[in-house]
Amino acid sequence: MPENTTSPTTPAITAVFSDETLTKAAELAADAYRPVWIGPSGEESSGESVARHLEATIALLDKDGWVRAYDYSKDWSAGANLAADDDSMTVKEMVRSLLRFVREESGTGPQRTLTTALGHVGAGGEHGDPDTVCVASEVMNSVIQAHTGSDSARATPWSERKHRTHADVTALLTASARFARIHGPAGGQESAAA
Repeated sequence: MPENTTSPTTPAITAVFSDETLTKAAELAADAYRPVWIGPSGEESSGESVARHLEATIALLDKDGWVRAYDYSKDWSAGANLAADDDSMTVKEMVRSLLRFVREESGTGPQRTLTTALGHVGAGGEHGDPDTVCVASEVMNSVIQAHTGSDSARATPWSERKHRTHADVTALLTASARFARIHGPAGGQESAAA
């Protein structure tokens, strides 16, 4: 069953992502081995463009729903019987069976994980691109590292913990967007194109 409920602890989570947490995240980002604001293209993303990407991710998760993780533990061999090679089936029945199988087994439901939503915003092009996907991930990692005190902490595993909620993930995205606007580089060429 998907877990997209709101948490009664939302104010507590939001308080954890305080200005102090964001300041610590800025220190971690500044000391990072690789530059946080440089994407795979080799170009710098502005704090504003990353913040827009993160906020578009919130909007997508609010619209389509959030799921902590996809359930890949289903017995895949049982699904094969849905599209059985049966001479008595009509073409219409076979097509329906195949479509149902693909829909159920491919995880194409509207709910998305944090990582999937972040990628879909980047693939859409309106609010992000492959660079802002990567930079936004690094920004969230810095915020989670500051939050947990662990230099190996990452946002994706944090978002997939069993007790995590949609409100928790939204709080992380909101804090990360705030971090990007406050501590990210000012816009250059990409801002002119936006």
